Amino acid sequence: MGQSPIHAAAARIAKALSEMDVPFCIAGALAVNVHGHMRTTEDVDILLTPNGLERFKSRWLGRGWVEQFPGSRRLRDAVHGVNVDVRLTGDYPGDGQPKPVAFPPPADVNEPDPQGIPVLTLPALLALKLASGMTAPHRPRDLDDVIQLVRENGLDRAYAEKLDPYVRRKYLELWEAAQVQDEY
Repeated sequence: MGQSPIHAAAARIAKALSEMDVPFCIAGALAVNVHGHMRTTEDVDILLTPNGLERFKSRWLGRGWVEQFPGSRRLRDAVHGVNVDVRLTGDYPGDGQPKPVAFPPPADVNEPDPQGIPVLTLPALLALKLASGMTAPHRPRDLDDVIQLVRENGLDRAYAEKLDPYVRRKYLELWEAAQVQDEY
């Protein structure tokens, strides 16, 4: 990860969670970056179980971390001035409505980044981005992330078989779009 306050906040929460043996993984734009598509972000997305979030809050709230409001899943790293959005296992991406793709347990879908911090695996990241973009029209960046990840990782059509059947058709549609190269 880089050296921005966002990266420092991600490393800080990763260290705190690791010391507590709380399963987690970095998601969102920082995971997209780890998998090859560099883009900016203003916050840290992290995947936790509900129990993991409660354990973190009981240990760290008021000690350099605050909630956006009582009971919120949005935290703020007061040291680095960065928001942390918590995604919970069992919740649904995009519109939040039930669908075949849900946020999985972080212990099942993580791999270490170059600094050893757990991030979403590429198949899990793609499935969540696709499900989000398919059900939340206000989140077109999720679909663009998929196109860019296909390009950056040289993914082929057969990669669809690694994804949940719910998102395969959309993956193939975006795979086709990823084959078009801009001429500028």
